[in-house]
Order: sequence, then structure tokens, then C-alpha cells
Amino acid sequence: MVSNREDASTPLEWKFSQVFGERSPDEEVQDVDIISAIEFDKTGDYLAVGDRGGRVIIFETDTGKDTPSQQFSISKMEQTDLTQTRHIQYQYKTEFQSHEPEFDYLKSLEIEEKINRVRWCATPNGSLFILSTNDKTIKLWKIKDRKVKKIKEMDSSPYVSSENTLLAEMSFMSGRNTQSVPNGYQLDWTENMAKNMSPSQEVHTKIANTGDSAHTRCQKVYGHAHDFNINSISNNSDGETFISADDLRINLWNLEISDQCFNIVDMKPSNMDDLTEVITSAQFHPIHCNLLAYSSSRGFIRVVDMRQSALCDNSARILRHAESHGSKSFLTEIVASIADIKFAKDGRHLLSRDYMNLKLWDMHMDSTPVATFKIHEHLRPNLCELYNDDSIFDKFECCVSGCGLHFATGSYRRGHN
Repeated sequence: MVSNREDASTPLEWKFSQVFGERSPDEEVQDVDIISAIEFDKTGDYLAVGDRGGRVIIFETDTGKDTPSQQFSISKMEQTDLTQTRHIQYQYKTEFQSHEPEFDYLKSLEIEEKINRVRWCATPNGSLFILSTNDKTIKLWKIKDRKVKKIKEMDSSPYVSSENTLLAEMSFMSGRNTQSVPNGYQLDWTENMAKNMSPSQEVHTKIANTGDSAHTRCQKVYGHAHDFNINSISNNSDGETFISADDLRINLWNLEISDQCFNIVDMKPSNMDDLTEVITSAQFHPIHCNLLAYSSSRGFIRVVDMRQSALCDNSARILRHAESHGSKSFLTEIVASIADIKFAKDGRHLLSRDYMNLKLWDMHMDSTPVATFKIHEHLRPNLCELYNDDSIFDKFECCVSGCGLHFATGSYRRGHN
């Protein structure tokens, strides 16, 4: 979707832009093809999509194919209003199998391959790095473009001895995993070439064109650190660390160290019968690398400073809406659970989403949000029905635009039946 605006006061005009994976009306959608995670990188030039089949698909804008002097990131084009004269299109770049189904023999538990979260990392050397996670294991992937020369045709010459041909074939087979030409490009040997080869022929090739091929490799695997399902991962602004959160713990990782992490938040009581809340979302501050925020099922947002103590859950500053003067019930406590939080780019404002409302917080105000947007207020009389069919436990995420002036969140299509 795209939006056109002249200034912040002009209402956004949404238009359909592009669709990926369009199916025919009679084609059945497979469960493994359902999208479970999606994330733009900071420039907006790349889009990562994870699905229930454990795959991650990468798309890129057509601007990424221009020469360096012609390249404009989407964020730069928005600042210069180039988006009104040029329509941004995304195209397929690559995909890879990030996670496979596993089985935990100690707990007799099946671990799904479904991708819960994808997060883009800093790109210091031109390569793309992305974190992906399922319920238990986090992986760091590197995506790098390689130049590939395509073969157009082959000419054969009968004036070559069988002995020389045999030596040439042996040299080719042993050198397939090395660079074929001095400039670092690789030759893409097609099936048609193989069919034209014979033991008594000398091969002469002609280059048709040069293209890009994305090569994907798993750099690190961060596992065996969570007893409960991972619900959040977040990169730090220092470019070196990230956090992962499950229902009761938040761990701090270094991107270069996969076999060790630090537990910085632990909400697990000594007796699980005393458990009153769980962690629902966690995110690093976009500017200050020592700050992070996490939300809970009781409707609290805790902001912690990692410089104060090694275990941060006891030194947190709590953002809580002190509006609840009316009667409380079991159902109102359920809808108060915060499903997602997002920092704005300025680092001062924070967006939260519970079942009923979308709230904007100022980090300098603990007791009340600066704005509340009622999303599902019309469903309040039907909370009992929503509880009976489990719809009251549905989770909706939220996001903030790059300019910090617009927010987006989800809801039900055409109301709730």
C-alpha cells in the first residue's frame, strides 16, 4: 500500500499497490504458506516475510538494481517527495529454509518450524543480515549478492585428443567450487551445456549476460536458552547485541557469541502457582543502548536501564494507565493484556496495543498515555461471546511510521461475527 500526502495535516490516501503470491479463487491455501512474520529494514528497500513452513522470503525494491549514483532508499525518496513521481515496486530476491520441525526428546515436545519473528540487523559491509526465530531457536542469516555470468552458447572443435579432453574435464570438475575467472565472477553452467559436451570436443563458451545471484548462509545459531516459547527478539542500537524474550524471561545476546547469553529479566516465581503475569513483548530503545521496555499480560509496560543492575526486573519504571475506576472483572483483565509495543523513532514515545485500544505513551509520563485510540470499543458488550469462542485472546500488533506521525494496527475484517 502507498500513501500520498502534502503535509502531516492532510489525511492519508491509501491505494492498492502490489500483491505477492496471488492465488486463483479455487486454489486451497496450504497452512505452511500462511505468513507468520513480516519486517521492513530501516531503509525500506528490503522486506522479509516468514511463514508457518519455516521459510523466509526476501523482497527488494527495483531501486536496488540501479547504479550507485541512481540509488535512493525509500526513506530518502519520501523526504524528497520522489515517491509521487515514481511508484515503488518490490520484486522477489531470494528465499531460504530457516527452520525445520524438531522434537525435544527430554520434554517429549514437538517444536514447530513456524517463524515467529524476523528482524533486520546492521549491514556494515554491504551484506544483509537478518535474525529469524521459531519457538525455541534463533538464527542469524547472511545474504550476499554474487555476480554470475550466464552462458549463451558453446562451440565445439573436433581437433583435440581424447587425453587432453579428459584432463580438461578433470580440471573442471575439481575446480567447480573455486572462482572460475580472475575477476571473481562465477560461471553458471547450464544443463544445455552438459548435453552438448562429448569426450572428443574442445569447449568454447560465449557470455550472454551478467546477473546477480543472492547467496544465503546461516552464520550463527542461538539455542537452548528458553524454556518457554519465544515471543520477541529486538536488535540493540549498538549493532552488537540483541534480546530475546519468552513468557517469563528476557535474555541478552551478543551477535558474535552463540553459546552464551545473560538473563536480565526473570519473572518466574519459585512456585508456579503464584504466577500472576507473563511477558508479552520486549523491545530495545532505538537510541540509548542501555534502555529497553517490555510489556505484560496485566497491562504494565516496564522500562529498565541495564546499567542499574544485572537483573533488571526489580529496578524497572512502570508505565500504567491509572484510569480504571470502574468495576473490574475477569474479562476486563484479559483485554487489558498488552499484545505489542513499539518505540517511535525519536525514542521518547512508545506505542502499545491491547485488545481494545491503541495507546501512545510519553516516556516522561508514567500514569497516563498522551493519546488513546479506541479500536474495539464496539465489542465491549460482547466480551462473554468473545471469551466463549476464544476470540478475546487474539493478538494484534502495532507499528509507527518512519516519520513518527502515523500509526497502524490490526482489527477484524468487516466487524466480528
